[in-house]
Amino acid sequence: MFDMYQGLASYKNWDFEIFNYTPAEYGGLHHAAVRIAGESVYRRLKHEGGTHRVQRIPEVGLSSRMQRIHTGTMTVIVLPQPNELDISIDPKDLRVDTFRSRGAGGQSVNTTDSAVRIVHLPTGTVAECQTSRSQLQNRDTALRVLKARLYQSMMGRETEQRLTARKQQVGTRSQSERIRTYNFSQDRVTDHRTGYVTRDIKEFMRGGEPLDDLISELLEHGDKEALLELVVTCSQRY
Repeated sequence: MFDMYQGLASYKNWDFEIFNYTPAEYGGLHHAAVRIAGESVYRRLKHEGGTHRVQRIPEVGLSSRMQRIHTGTMTVIVLPQPNELDISIDPKDLRVDTFRSRGAGGQSVNTTDSAVRIVHLPTGTVAECQTSRSQLQNRDTALRVLKARLYQSMMGRETEQRLTARKQQVGTRSQSERIRTYNFSQDRVTDHRTGYVTRDIKEFMRGGEPLDDLISELLEHGDKEALLELVVTCSQRY
């Protein structure tokens, strides 16, 4: 998934800056945070946020007779980067912790406390960065991530109030919260919002034209949903 979005950024000529990359103990990725910047980047990526389901046969850690299809999920969160004037934070509301960077298996990869974790005390919101050897650079990056999360939280409260009435009437239109399934054994990717299906999962995971085409389809779908929401809201008012 990480490589897919990195591939999409390359395909769209967007900047791709890694803030945090934590490998999983047995291979793969446990957690990552990146900054992607470029033309229309948030508009095109906002619908990627949600729960992604993966169905595959694990490559490591199982005997041959136990190599059956395993289902896992991962969460993608897409946040807009606010401008400096969009949100202000009182320094007294922040707690800044420093620690040594950690790699796969939890071992330290740096001999100095260059990694930074910032906690916004009034809300409990946390952001951290450990990608740079410079503590100041990690602090600056973590603060940017924290502002983005606080901004998203404020916007989320407004959006939730606006959508609650309609959700109560039409439901979520899905039996679960997953937005997309990647089935490696069947070589299939299915997007559960639009019904999109592709049978070439390897090409899709490169993050090039197939993913970009799906994003365009999701944008059109989102515009239709927004128009329907507006019609419902207007009908309730009048």
